[in-house]
Amino acid sequence: MKITKEELQDLQKQEASKTALRNDIGALEAHKHNFLHQYGEIEALQSESKKALESKYGKINIDLKDGSYKVIEDEKQS
Repeated sequence: MKITKEELQDLQKQEASKTALRNDIGALEAHKHNFLHQYGEIEALQSESKKALESKYGKINIDLKDGSYKVIEDEKQS
């Protein structure tokens, strides 16, 4: 006993679609992993830049639009 040829083809198409989607999900997860890794690298670089700027200018808030900055007043001194 066998199912009809059409029924078998439907099941085969469905299974192929599932496999393709699993592959796509895996590729997306790999991309996500790479993006998260790159994000972490940028955060580390930014942290190093902040430390270098702080050692040069002290504690400041920088306006990223024009590069101007304001010194952060130490609350203990106020």
